[in-house]
Amino acid sequence: MSEGTKNVVTTEEGALSVKKLTFWEAAMIIVGANIGAGILGLAYSTRKAGWPILLMWLIAAGVCTTISMLYVAETTLRTKKPMQLPGLAERYVGKLGAVLVFISVCANSIGCMISYTSGSGNILCELLGLPPAVGSLLFTIPAVLVVWFGLKATGLAEKFLSSGMIVLLAVIIGVSFFSGKADVSRAIYTNWTYAVPVFNVSIFCYIAQYAVPELARGLRHNAPALPKAVTVGMLITGILLALVPLAVISLTGPDHVTEVATLAWGQALGTWALYTANIFALCAMMSSYWAVGGSMLTNIVDMFKFKSENHVPTRLISLVCVALPPFALAYSGLVSFVDAIYLAGTFGGVIMSILPAMMVNSARKNGDMEPAWKCGWYAAHWVQAIIIVLFCAAALYAIFDLMGVLPSAW
Repeated sequence: MSEGTKNVVTTEEGALSVKKLTFWEAAMIIVGANIGAGILGLAYSTRKAGWPILLMWLIAAGVCTTISMLYVAETTLRTKKPMQLPGLAERYVGKLGAVLVFISVCANSIGCMISYTSGSGNILCELLGLPPAVGSLLFTIPAVLVVWFGLKATGLAEKFLSSGMIVLLAVIIGVSFFSGKADVSRAIYTNWTYAVPVFNVSIFCYIAQYAVPELARGLRHNAPALPKAVTVGMLITGILLALVPLAVISLTGPDHVTEVATLAWGQALGTWALYTANIFALCAMMSSYWAVGGSMLTNIVDMFKFKSENHVPTRLISLVCVALPPFALAYSGLVSFVDAIYLAGTFGGVIMSILPAMMVNSARKNGDMEPAWKCGWYAAHWVQAIIIVLFCAAALYAIFDLMGVLPSAW
């Protein structure tokens, strides 16, 4: 295909329909996907290593993950048919790549939703005195309804809920530092023995990689806005991820941080803070559930080559596959809140460090069209190699951690 021919190829619709998003809807899907269970578990998983180590890893993981997301963005813009990650991986890497990406998507998504289901149950138990399973059910029903209505509903809901969530968070962080109870020196310590697992949790907190094909689908009418939305969404995420553990550990000290951080926050500042912080937590998990659940649903449609995501039986079956396993596993007693975050971030991170690099390299040779935007110097092979080595080393540590050979962070 000649260069001129490539440039005139138009977008076509397949099983995944194209619904337009605005810039801020797209950016807030990134924020909503990222600011979920991970931010609530960060203070607990950092308490042995110290906040400066967390900050270092948040920057490293944020930069690497953003670059990886931009590889996916360019790949989608070089492909005329909207696809999710498994479809893109199969197109540019092969069937094995599609299977690996699909496993990674499902592992990360289910890990996320286990933590949302478990965390929401704990919070509603604390606030309303409900049994945790009932609280989780009350959370899951509205979460699943928005996922059912699709990408545009998710974008609108994310824009409003994420904006409100940021306001709530700004209020409680501000009060934390001006309450007279916070002492930043409680958080400013380092213990490098426990440093590496914090990187794995940081990877999980930037979970929105899987949402990039969704955003590309919604921003095809304005391709240059896609990398900007990704970058702005990730920057907002990084700032919030750094501030919450700093505020919590400064208030409580490392020895009194709870597994779901907002519970300790409320205990330190009083009843109003307990409710404010935990309403934020519920919003954070809800917004993340929408983005992650919606992405997993369309990945199922794409992977199994269903005719259309809008076909009601197909959508219903896919939604059951999204919602039921996390709920069952959350109450199986097999996986704790922070363990779900740790394991999902670690092993999903390996696949998502390798496959996007392979996909963009192949798409530059075999794509359908020249995109309106493409990655810059950070798509060089040496940058790709650094990202892959870093994420694989973190996964190797996690394996030795599980075997009891290396120290756990919590």
